[in-house]
Amino acid sequence: MISPTSAPAHQETSNSLPLKAVLWDMDGTLVDTEPYWIAAEIALVQAHGGQWSKEQAFTLVGNALDDSARVLQGAGVDLSVREIIDHLSNTVIAGIREEVPWRPGARELLADLRHNNVRCALVTMSERQLAAEVVGALDEEYFEFLVTGDEVTHGKPHPEPYLVAVDKLQLTDPNLTLLHCAALEDSVPGVASALASGMATIAVPNAVPLGEDARRTTWDTLLGKTHDDVQAVLADHAASVGAAL
Repeated sequence: MISPTSAPAHQETSNSLPLKAVLWDMDGTLVDTEPYWIAAEIALVQAHGGQWSKEQAFTLVGNALDDSARVLQGAGVDLSVREIIDHLSNTVIAGIREEVPWRPGARELLADLRHNNVRCALVTMSERQLAAEVVGALDEEYFEFLVTGDEVTHGKPHPEPYLVAVDKLQLTDPNLTLLHCAALEDSVPGVASALASGMATIAVPNAVPLGEDARRTTWDTLLGKTHDDVQAVLADHAASVGAAL
């Protein structure tokens, strides 16, 4: 696996560096499923005699599911971690089957990236069953592959999910580096994971606010964003890496 601390060659830090891949978070970035997760958490905790507020639920946004499950156990849910994950995931899947809450501009950006031959992959802490439901609802096969929470050892905010994705991309393009990739994220753990990987990171805050961080780019929305906008972020990131070498 690529080391998040490995410095790329200086000659790769040009403003002309091409955007080769965009790695997408799912919950809150591609689809606005956070309300589904929050409602499921509140109902589950209450069913076990506890209390769980929206404010408490917001603290779990973007976390690895097993970490969130342990927090819910602490709130009184008398189920195993696996049982909690299955219950929450199945509840969210049921909501998605009724209505997929796409984030504004997400599908349009996917289409424009594809038009410009940019590869896309999904990097989510949701498990494969849920991620497959969302991806299957798209009108095209935009995502080359999925990296899901049940397939990594360390979830976000650890960089492993993004580094695994880059390793997969390199199987068919050995010349691809972290500097050819950009990540789209909405949560604190997700942004931290992408930044730790070393790739250009675009935050699109949704359910929870994000603090200031000069290492990332922040967009209010994906609406109206295109390949050229992501390419510009990539170029700025490459320039900053080059200046630091």
